Amino acid sequence: MARQDIRTKVKLRSTAGTGYTYITEKNRRNTPDRLELRRFDPMVRQHVLFREAR
Repeated sequence: MARQDIRTKVKLRSTAGTGYTYITEKNRRNTPDRLELRRFDPMVRQHVLFREAR
């Protein structure tokens, strides 16, 4: 039987359309909805919004 982890690994994909991703962890109890963070995208050389991809 698979154990349900509270902290799961998620991919954050750039909204700039470059396909650049970050991999991070999130706590599903504290953040049940999709994660959105501003991170640096080296393809466009600026900070853009990254959204959780499933």
